[in-house]
Amino acid sequence: MKDNWRDGNDVKLLINGDEFYPRVFECIHNAKTEILLETFIVEEDEIGFKLQQELIAAAERGVSIDITVDDYGTWDLSTEFTDALTAAGVRLHIFDPQPKLWGVRLNLFRRLHRKIVVVDRQIAFIGGINFCCDHLISSGPKAKQDYAVEIEGPVVADIHQTCMLLLLRASSRKERRNYIRNARAPEQATAGNMRVLMVERDNSYHSHDIERQYLLAARLAQKRLVIANAYFFPGYKLLREFRRAAQRDVAVTLILQGQPDMPWVTALSRLLYEYLLRSGVKVYEYRKRPLHGKVALMDDRWVTVGSSNLDPLSLSLNLEANVVIEDQAFNQQLHDHLTQLVEHDCQQLNLKAAQRGYWWRTPLIFLSFHFLRKFPTIIGWLPAHTHQLKLVTPTEEPPKEEPPAEKPAVEEPPVEETSAGELATASDNAATVSPKNKGGKTKIVYAKESS
Repeated sequence: MKDNWRDGNDVKLLINGDEFYPRVFECIHNAKTEILLETFIVEEDEIGFKLQQELIAAAERGVSIDITVDDYGTWDLSTEFTDALTAAGVRLHIFDPQPKLWGVRLNLFRRLHRKIVVVDRQIAFIGGINFCCDHLISSGPKAKQDYAVEIEGPVVADIHQTCMLLLLRASSRKERRNYIRNARAPEQATAGNMRVLMVERDNSYHSHDIERQYLLAARLAQKRLVIANAYFFPGYKLLREFRRAAQRDVAVTLILQGQPDMPWVTALSRLLYEYLLRSGVKVYEYRKRPLHGKVALMDDRWVTVGSSNLDPLSLSLNLEANVVIEDQAFNQQLHDHLTQLVEHDCQQLNLKAAQRGYWWRTPLIFLSFHFLRKFPTIIGWLPAHTHQLKLVTPTEEPPKEEPPAEKPAVEEPPVEETSAGELATASDNAATVSPKNKGGKTKIVYAKESS
């Protein structure tokens, strides 16, 4: 498969939500024509409400907005939150909504895990940062260490197309018509001198694209390969290539979680340490706070940043998005940053520590390797359900009952003065209305008849 590299781009590294959110909100604030946003999580906190505020303001200016969130990651948004968006004209899509079973969410697999923002088809953001306060350093010791990039240049058209194709494939036929004419954005003018490749993983045409880029990096590395990844449980092919790279004297460094938000994931990763350490791979655990980043660099020019972990969910099931960047200055910037993390906030693992308790972990390691080796085949046996998007509409309030209208008062005719003679004549011709008879008709009885 031929990679669609784009020359002439400019890419900026954004570290944590402290750098990411201000730039995204600024671009949304200045948007003139279109905003596309995909994310795994939106929470109703300071960041979520700020995003809502900026999107509503943009929609009221006439900007076309499509937001896609994952049903598993963003399952608890309130009706008030979504109604405020949709009432303003924001098209809010829920990816692959599934009902709960006994109150439990079971739709864990094949999720929309990528994080993309495209504004006016000119600026794009890709990374691993969701829209919640967890990615702000000020949120405390559980704040996540994470990364994203801001991109301008010709590759933005490819990122825009990726978002539009999801809207086209997963929307209903009626909604699909709105996106056909905008499926391909015009290619942007040159914005810099960086070479960039948009890489996605889906369950149809791009099922191994991101994994293939990691495999190429490991095979082509001659000097160094540095990987910082939150959830590390890669397939057998990747493990083998990391080990082979270290055996040919490439400095292979893994920066993994040491303060995990999901401890069982780190427990699985540690089953692989001994296999890698024996070949010379250096393993560090980041201990300052949870690591949520998904970045890597190779030699002096190659870098990837995105949403894809190196685990079975990201590599074989989820929808993911990364960019691969070729630029020496950008490579060095990320390398310097990761070196600081290693020197100040990481603990290096050695072979002796990895082998501690090895006797009881040996069966688990054996099963893990065979699971990783066969996992892609096993997944291929399972049906890949068709992705669906549910367009959220404003909640309709029940009609209010109006009080019954009051009957207008009947005006009585004015009383005219009548002489005694006229009264006598009128009394002879007067009629009275009797109650309705059995047939339901009203009988009128004149005074003379009654007498």
